[in-house]
Amino acid sequence: MRIGIVAGEASGDLLGAELMLAIKQRVPNVSFEGIAGPKMIAQGCDALYPSEKLAVMGLIGIGKYMELRSIRAGLARKLINDPPDIFIGIDAPDFNIGLETRLRNQNIPIVHYVSPSVWAWRQYRLPKIARAIDLMITLFPFEAKFYEEHKVPVRFVGHPLADMIPLESDSVAARHALDLPQDKQIIALLPGSRMGEVSRLSDYFVQAAAQCIEQRPGLHFVAPFANSGTREIFEQALQAKAPHLPITIIDGQSREAMAAADVVLLASGTATLEGMLLKKPMVVAYRLKPFSYWLAMQLLKVDNYSLPNLLLGRRVIPEIIQDDVTPDSLCSAVLAYLGDPEKVADLQQQFLTVHHELRQNASENAADAVLSVVERARSMRPGPAKN
Repeated sequence: MRIGIVAGEASGDLLGAELMLAIKQRVPNVSFEGIAGPKMIAQGCDALYPSEKLAVMGLIGIGKYMELRSIRAGLARKLINDPPDIFIGIDAPDFNIGLETRLRNQNIPIVHYVSPSVWAWRQYRLPKIARAIDLMITLFPFEAKFYEEHKVPVRFVGHPLADMIPLESDSVAARHALDLPQDKQIIALLPGSRMGEVSRLSDYFVQAAAQCIEQRPGLHFVAPFANSGTREIFEQALQAKAPHLPITIIDGQSREAMAAADVVLLASGTATLEGMLLKKPMVVAYRLKPFSYWLAMQLLKVDNYSLPNLLLGRRVIPEIIQDDVTPDSLCSAVLAYLGDPEKVADLQQQFLTVHHELRQNASENAADAVLSVVERARSMRPGPAKN
């Protein structure tokens, strides 16, 4: 069996590697080729291009656009001339959906793994997605419900993070690993993983932390950063706004930092899912450039932004958005948790319920879903089956 596969960014590489492993356990002689990161390559994928080529955000220059267009065209030609048994597009919808459309027009079965946020905004993309795929694999149940309502073939498989993260987190061990005090309440600050969002949130997070410790002496803070650029932006804000704040700044280890914390203040994004799976009360902040925010408001179709609120179907954690993001609002929301242990316990129980719902052996389920599409396609073709 030959499988074409494309993944973008580190998260797609991780999903792809786990999926490949699960497929290989079922079909030992399978081969993979396409666009892959280091984890997928380690699982045996023949990478025609590295996945970092697809790791782009927002507006891109004409040179990068032409490069991506050339890569997609070249990959399409190769897969059409020598068709695989199936093609799997992992996330990267701006790249993959167009490629999937071309391949499916040549009768190559298509699975897309990780739904675009079409349920939240830009719903006009749905007909194009429906034409491009034979099956959408989703990580969240509310996504599957959306596709079912629009008659698009879908399968909810669970989320790999829910499989990886224990049902109970060990704060003591996390604090020990990060050399954090065991006898203080700890607030984790995560203003984002990208330069833009860290620039927009760092001043507010630092000032909110300073206000928190004024009102509740004895707190300690921890702030993990994905790279030196984001760390430098935060450290500049720290030096300017609260140079004496008791804070431990670390490289990476964001999950450990959240596990160690009593409350997490963070930017909206995937980190909110990790925080929920770690059962941490959190405050979510979200700021965009003014025009980007205005445009998003015209396109959004949901009332909540953060994954915990979306998964629970109601607002259980504070979402502080755009101009409402102030030191006062962030500080007040954080301290509200520290003063209400019953509220925290109730929230943790709700998070545990969601964790169980998402803990479904996602990679194994996804592998079964992929192979079922292959078998269905083979049953519709004349001639001997391929191995």
